[in-house]
Formats: sequence, C-alpha cells, structure tokens
Amino acid sequence: MTIEELRDLAAKGDVDTVVVAMADMQGRLQGKRLTVRHFLDEVVEHGAEACNYLLAVDVDMNTVAGYGMSSWEGGYGDFVLKPDLETLRPIPWLPGTVMLMADVVWEDGRDVVASPRQILRRQLARLAERGWHAYAGTELEFIVFRDTYEDAWRKGYRDLTPANLYNVDYSLLGTARIEPLLRRIRNSMDAAGMQVEDSKGECNLGQHEVNFRFGPALHAADKHVIYKNGAKEIAAQEGVSITYMAKFDEREGSSCHIHFSLRDDDGNPVFADDEKTFRSFLAGQIACMRELTPFFAPNINSYKRFAVASFAPTAIAWGHDNRTCALRVVGHGPSKRFENRIPGADVNPYLALAAIIAGGLHGVDQGLELEPEFTGNAYESDKPRVPRTLLEARDEFAASKVAREAFGDEVVDHYVNMVEVELEAFNTTVTDWERYRGFERL
Repeated sequence: MTIEELRDLAAKGDVDTVVVAMADMQGRLQGKRLTVRHFLDEVVEHGAEACNYLLAVDVDMNTVAGYGMSSWEGGYGDFVLKPDLETLRPIPWLPGTVMLMADVVWEDGRDVVASPRQILRRQLARLAERGWHAYAGTELEFIVFRDTYEDAWRKGYRDLTPANLYNVDYSLLGTARIEPLLRRIRNSMDAAGMQVEDSKGECNLGQHEVNFRFGPALHAADKHVIYKNGAKEIAAQEGVSITYMAKFDEREGSSCHIHFSLRDDDGNPVFADDEKTFRSFLAGQIACMRELTPFFAPNINSYKRFAVASFAPTAIAWGHDNRTCALRVVGHGPSKRFENRIPGADVNPYLALAAIIAGGLHGVDQGLELEPEFTGNAYESDKPRVPRTLLEARDEFAASKVAREAFGDEVVDHYVNMVEVELEAFNTTVTDWERYRGFERL
C-alpha cells in the first residue's frame, strides 16, 4: 500500500488506525496504535517516540540491569520509531487498520545499533558493497490448542487440549480438523500482501506450519514477525491459542528452517553461477555456527529441541537434501540454496539472518574450503555438536571475534547481557520438574 492509497482510504473512512511496530530483542512486535490523521499529519515526517527500555527488558517486560543504551541511570529516555513506508500494508483481521514496520533511531537520526532490524540492515549493507543481495524464506511451525490464551494461563499451561490428537504430518484428514483457523490465517496474510504458498500438518499433536514465498531478506524478516503476531491475534479471536515455543513438550519441537540464497545487482543467482563463492559461504556457516548460535537459539528452551532423531539437528554438518544435518543444500540451477535447520520457532528472524550473512562473509573473506558433504545419519557422526545449553552458547558468542567484527562490541555485549538475564532468571526459579522429582523422594 502506498501513502497516497492510505490517504484515500482515510478520506473515505475505511481506515482509522495505523499500527507502527518495531521488532524487539525477542522478535516480538512492540509499538503504538495511532489515529490515521495523526499518523499522516505528524508521524510520517517526524516518527513516533517510544521508551528506549523496549530494547532493554526481559520477556516479562521487567527492567533489568546491564544494558549500556538504556538504564535507570540513563533515565530511560526515548528513541524514535521511524516508519518504513515500504512496509505499509492492510491488516484484514483488525477492522479499519493498517500497519508498518519502523526502524529504530535516536533523536539525532543515528541508528540504535542493538535494534534487530538495524543489525540485519548493517549486514545487508556489507553484502551490497560486494554487489550481493540476500534472499530468504522462513518456515515457521507452531502448535494449536483448543484452550484460549487466558484459559491456558489459568491452567498453568498444563492439561491443554491440542487441536489434533495424533501425528498429522502431511495428513489432509487431520489438518481438515483445524482448517477453518488455518484458512483464515492463510487468506488474511495473503490479503495483507504476504504471498502464502501452503500450510501443512506436522508431527507433534496439534502442530502445523504455514509457508510464505521467499523474498529479499529484510522483507522476509518483516513478514515473519507480522505473521507470527497476526496468527496469534487471529487465534485469540477464534477462541484458541498458538505457541511458538521451540520445545513445548517431550515430543517434536517447533522449528523455523531458514532458506537462504544470494543474487547479484542484476538479479542473477550467485550460488548457482559461482560455485567457489557458494562453497566458501557455506563453509563460513559451519565455521561460525557454534559461536553465533545465540542468534539462532536465543532462549533456554531452544536447546531442548536439539534431540537425536527428532528432525532438529545436533551435528554441525552439511549434506544434499539430508535432514539430519544442520545445513541442508537443496534446489538446483537458479533455485540453489541452503537451509539452516538450527533455529526453532522462537527465533528472532532479523538476528538469525544477520548471523547467516556474517558467517557467510567470514567464509568468503577467509577463503574457507568447504568440507566434503556428509552422507548418512549425522546424528551418529563425529561432527561438531550444536551447543547443548544457552550457557555454553553464551560463552562462545561472547568470545567470538567473528561476531565482534561483524556486529560490533556494543551489539555483542548487549545480547550477551540478554542471555545472562535469562540464565539468571531460570537459575533462581524452582520448576515443576524439581518438585515432582524431589518433594517426597529426596
């Protein structure tokens, strides 16, 4: 949607609300709902203010220590949400509403470098210096429950009823049970200008996936966060709930496989036309995977998804169409690409794509040689392993020269602190597992 089209819709009374959204550290949408008149008269030109604590709180929105850009000592001032007019789109599931993404800048126009969207933009600029442009598609899985979000909260997220009671992977009969919800999500996203390709069932009970056509990496990340938020809003309207936890229970986790490729300034496929670049770029993924894992698996729960024979990878290896490897090469000719299978559904897509680019450019700049492809069952291989815990991943990320050169010390330190906040919160919490295990028997 163009700004002129929005003015026409506003004049007709068809649109009255504009959502200006930013992606926070967790990849969630935060922002404001503005009257369309205020947006057109003021915010288009000047932006909208928001408290800078939005990039310095935990998942519960608690203010926490350790962030250089935002603190009590700094007064928790404002930064500016600068609307990206190219992302303006209708939101059909909310009457009279349009939305757009915002870049996060300081009052003087400087980027807030810890903003996920700005982190990805910086890596895209590094590619552009070489005449390259990143294209990506994210495959986001989720689990649907017949409980409302409020009922799930009151139950302590126990004894919930999944939308399907058996494995419905590719099952047309099983997915038909939840088709009214899935159809509304597909059609709503398509009407919002996001090209949906398909939906399908998955392995866990009530688990499904909706897939979108690939596109420029920044647009793919924007679509990812808009869709994720919108699907939750639609689910709430339908009296059900959706979770994107990486590992909800002991069955299969929910993934977010990321397909990635490059094009040159003329739109030609780099990976298909330049085998040397492809191999070095992929070698960089392998070389940097462990130290960049916090950008792929950002939460404590993320690491419980990495289980043998679960379709979530444990071995850092690559193979042609091999789903036991962390990196799966697929397609041929112009569609040649690799799939990063590390991220779960809880991933922040901006950070994950930034990490893929950083690792790939490291491989290219260092002229890394790609190891032979792995054939067979990578779960049983002697290949390096994905970090087993967030603590292990934190230590490698904090010490990573690649991360500090690509993202800068301010960004690395900011996200190391985010990890430390999560670890401290978990380490001071007594879990149900501990009570069941120790209440009587210890």
